[in-house]
Amino acid sequence: MRILLINPNTTESVTALVAGHARAIAGDAATFVPVTGRFGANYISTRASAAIAAHAALDALAEHVAGCDAVYLACFGDPGLAALREISPVPVVGMAEASCLEACNRGRRFAIVTGGALWGPMLSEFVAWLGLAERLAAVRTIAPTGDRIARDPEAALAELAAACTACAVEDGADVVILGGAALAGLAARIQPSVPIPVLCSVEAGTRAAIAAAADSNRRVASPPTLDSVGLGPDLTSLLGQAKSK
Repeated sequence: MRILLINPNTTESVTALVAGHARAIAGDAATFVPVTGRFGANYISTRASAAIAAHAALDALAEHVAGCDAVYLACFGDPGLAALREISPVPVVGMAEASCLEACNRGRRFAIVTGGALWGPMLSEFVAWLGLAERLAAVRTIAPTGDRIARDPEAALAELAAACTACAVEDGADVVILGGAALAGLAARIQPSVPIPVLCSVEAGTRAAIAAAADSNRRVASPPTLDSVGLGPDLTSLLGQAKSK
């Protein structure tokens, strides 16, 4: 199986970090094809950068999806997830959605901890869009954004652990998601200091992507007709194929 792994920000090191963890989880079960956004923000931490990332993800899908069995949108927040599913010829898995669904399977109420204060309301709205608002105990953020955490994870471990513990003690969560592509691998490091299970969003998304690629009964709707101007050639071509059907 081949899985297209899209990092819709423009930081190659984040793509490499996520791809490394995904390959370690998949072993021989799947091959990941990592792609970094062709344009946009170095790291997604605002609504504007998320909107641009959605376009970058569509652009990446159009250029690289041929020959793949599934797409893994490897960005916590899932920018462009619904749009990707609308035009993709194969199933699309979002890191944040997969993490929330796994958390709901493992506990009654879940919480999210991530880097960057602006992600708080954005993630609360995303969980509501999933229809899981009643299962969400809290979203807690720490000041450093994910790119800063990736550059110096040691400096953030204590703060991340404290936020996850507060989700359990103060918010009533019985499972917490450590969300963010750049935070890959940190859940296991802080788990000994947190009284409830800590889910790594990268690992949850990877598991879901492998399952989606392996699903022989998957059904993907035909993409809708869409006229466009000024898009990249591959995205224009994909949308043009949709128009001709």
